[in-house]
Amino acid sequence: MWVAGAVVGLIYARVQGIPQHVALAVIPAFLLEITGYLVLGVERWRKSLDRFSPPAIAAGLTLAALAPYTIAALGAGSFDWRALAWIAVLAAAASFWYVALPHKLPADLLFLVFMAVVWISRTLRNEYVSPYPKLQMDVLAHLMWVRTGTLAMLNVRRMSGVGFGFWPQAREWKIGTGYFAAFAAIGGPLAWWLGFASPRWPATHGIVGEWERTTLLLVVTFFGSLWVLALSEEFVFRGLLQQWMSAWLRSEWGGLAAAALVFGTVHLWMRPFPNWRNAVLAAILGVLCGLAFRQARSIRASMVTHALTITIWRLFFS
Repeated sequence: MWVAGAVVGLIYARVQGIPQHVALAVIPAFLLEITGYLVLGVERWRKSLDRFSPPAIAAGLTLAALAPYTIAALGAGSFDWRALAWIAVLAAAASFWYVALPHKLPADLLFLVFMAVVWISRTLRNEYVSPYPKLQMDVLAHLMWVRTGTLAMLNVRRMSGVGFGFWPQAREWKIGTGYFAAFAAIGGPLAWWLGFASPRWPATHGIVGEWERTTLLLVVTFFGSLWVLALSEEFVFRGLLQQWMSAWLRSEWGGLAAAALVFGTVHLWMRPFPNWRNAVLAAILGVLCGLAFRQARSIRASMVTHALTITIWRLFFS
């Protein structure tokens, strides 16, 4: 994994005009963050952390949040002690949340609000300063924040019934694909009718290389969406919020609808605000992802629905 990641990083740096000495200096930070992200996604590795006490896990999460930034910032020549201190404060707040607070609904909801506000406000991402426009240091911030918050919930809070993981089982692929097909039948025509988007096809000009490029783009976009965006959003909205809302409302259907409504509302902030067309389509997607989660009892199924939607949307709609 490290060898493959290093090769990809060097190729990316060469294509984007990033000096090789800078690339060699920051690649270890990305490899370290990817390793931590794998610990999150591989259930056997993640559960091995449970032999430690919650305070020890929280302390480890806090320290692990600082290492990638420190390595990358030193390599890029943008290290700032104030930024490191601020990252430490935010990471510690997320990591020790359930050490300090009771494992109850008010604390859970406040935790989600805290995680969302930090990310939406760009408070954290702004600390990852890059001297080169194409050196996307804020990717480290994204991966770290997802990893820290999710591990705090799974290993400190000990949340269960989520079905968390990177690779869906055969049944989950089938369920997720089925609900994506349902969204395509509803969301595609509705997006066109609302004037939100229209279909387009990648230009191939009869050249085999273009088809190969499109296929590669499909694969990369899908798995990137599956393991980052869909993983984090489905964990929050289906794995956590839908379960909590169902218990609070004493109705699985009520919890599903409420989580989908919140999911749609969050998408109002997509530019230009208020983006009500995007919110309507996101709420419909939220219902179908919620149904996938309810049927499979695993976010891996709803991740498939979500990632397929993102992939087709980005590549075949404008």
